[in-house]
Amino acid sequence: MPHKNIPEPIKIAVPETKPTSNVNPDSILATAQKLLGSPYLEGGESPKGFDCSGFAYYVYQQNGLTIPRSSQTLFQDGQPVDKCSATKGDIIVFTGTNANDTTAGHVGIVIENIDCKISFIHSSSGKVNGVTISYLTDSHYEKRFLSIRRYL
Repeated sequence: MPHKNIPEPIKIAVPETKPTSNVNPDSILATAQKLLGSPYLEGGESPKGFDCSGFAYYVYQQNGLTIPRSSQTLFQDGQPVDKCSATKGDIIVFTGTNANDTTAGHVGIVIENIDCKISFIHSSSGKVNGVTISYLTDSHYEKRFLSIRRYL
């Protein structure tokens, strides 16, 4: 028997939280790894040649998700994620070759994060020249690291 002086509880509608997308990170990585060795091509976004953001754009698009096409827009958009919380499929963002210029100039796709040691796949214009796997622990990348962005 309810007490007459106690009001009914207030019901608050809480929106259901949903992942950013339903794309599986394993599918993103499988697509990316099939492209290992593809050549670097400035402005490229196909297996004939990729620049860094063109590579990320192509890989995501092949999995049904359109992400921004430029490194700077990838840096500005997406959900920011703490470096040590990065997971496979996240976008890792770096400065260009000049670490003193804090403008985004290079991106890759996170493969793995073990104890904040991140491996990533990207299209490099450097010595390797093309789609390759690198590590954030490499001083060349560590000093240029800007952010992790989540699109999945």
